[in-house]
Amino acid sequence: MDTSNLAPATDDADEKRIRELVARTQEAQADPDVLPALHTSDLVLINLGGRRLFGRETFVSAMTEALSSPLKDIRTTLEIDDIRFATPDVAIVSLTKTVHDERAEGDEGDDLPELPLTGAMTYVMTRTDGDWRISLAQTKPIR
Repeated sequence: MDTSNLAPATDDADEKRIRELVARTQEAQADPDVLPALHTSDLVLINLGGRRLFGRETFVSAMTEALSSPLKDIRTTLEIDDIRFATPDVAIVSLTKTVHDERAEGDEGDDLPELPLTGAMTYVMTRTDGDWRISLAQTKPIR
């Protein structure tokens, strides 16, 4: 993708709010009441395993299901690599996701596929009524 015509951040406050939103997503990764609310109602999410979800309600269901399985013991951390503004109200955020598999050896559900330890993640964030929300989240495994 040619990013040469993407506008640079014109407001340091926007970049700060985006960084805070990313931090909140990481803190709320096991909270199905908080994490989905940080996304738009019509979000598209493609997880590390390639599962695609459409809409916040589908995300809530998938997250609730995952948290009642051995996946509850998988934690991730995010590092922001780049923030670019396509418009003043649309930001493309490139991140590196690191997976921390904290399942105990022999846990039920060890038949889950092995997860890659890192992923290249992209958020498309949109601002509505002054609040930034994640509209698209996609993670590509780095093998």
